[in-house]
Amino acid sequence: MERVASLIRREVSELLVAGIKDERVAQGMVSVTRVEVAGDLQHCKIHVSVYGSDAERQQAMAGLQSAAAYVKGELSRRLKMRRTPEVMFRLDRGLEQGTSVLGLLNRLEEERRARADQGGASQDGADAASLD
Repeated sequence: MERVASLIRREVSELLVAGIKDERVAQGMVSVTRVEVAGDLQHCKIHVSVYGSDAERQQAMAGLQSAAAYVKGELSRRLKMRRTPEVMFRLDRGLEQGTSVLGLLNRLEEERRARADQGGASQDGADAASLD
């Protein structure tokens, strides 16, 4: 199944660049993050990441859902499989959550540095006052 998933991922990635003409998909930067194929090849879930606002994500997902039959047809034609799975697109928020976590970590680091700088500045002031 991993080989089939890899082939589907490659082909769908190409379709996102050059095959799907829907403006809703073209507006957002859409990339395939992973593909899950059922053991009986009846269904495949294509997880995608969409860079943009929530509205752009919703528009891109609506465009992908409407293009699902086209994508299935192209997969059938390109991969020449006996049975081409039904295509379902799913929004993958993993990258979004990762970016959020990195933002939090960066903010914590900035706060830690600010506290360290304040602590050092007040310590220097105390040293100067004791010299007087």
